[in-house]
Amino acid sequence: MPLIKNDRFIDDPWTHVGLEDSLPSSGDIIVPYARLLKEWDALTRHDGRLGVVFTNIDRVEALSLFLPRLALIALPFPSFTDGRAYSLARQIRETGFAGELRASGNVLPDQLQFMRQVGFDAFEVTERFAPEVWLGASRRMSLAYQRGLYRPAGEAEVWSERHRDAEPWLEQPHAG
Repeated sequence: MPLIKNDRFIDDPWTHVGLEDSLPSSGDIIVPYARLLKEWDALTRHDGRLGVVFTNIDRVEALSLFLPRLALIALPFPSFTDGRAYSLARQIRETGFAGELRASGNVLPDQLQFMRQVGFDAFEVTERFAPEVWLGASRRMSLAYQRGLYRPAGEAEVWSERHRDAEPWLEQPHAG
């Protein structure tokens, strides 16, 4: 599956390892959360970075013990109407997690900027849309309506841009 990171397509350096798959001897791996719970000791000894697929039914607090060792958290979108991963992403970033936060599943081009605003920085995308559609969507919106900690570099808030050159008393006639 194609991966977008930093506004470009890249090869995914991570290997997805299922519940019953044998662990590779080395390299970066992504495992399901259930396997992380079951085989934590073995996974901490793995030669490579560790990532987890964290489902929408689990609570972020459940990850707290694992966060210092995780380099990637993938949050699935089972359908485009299921927005629970937005909330999880923001909560994960608020814990201080600075690793890769990846959106997977039913990711649509018109949702990329909103996903970025809550902390996603990588996107597993399908070939349902042409590459230029994905890249255009990743660069199209340069303003955010909400203030937040997780805006991409160079993205400003609408309010700040609108009021950049305004005199305070012109924009706030009720003020002093």
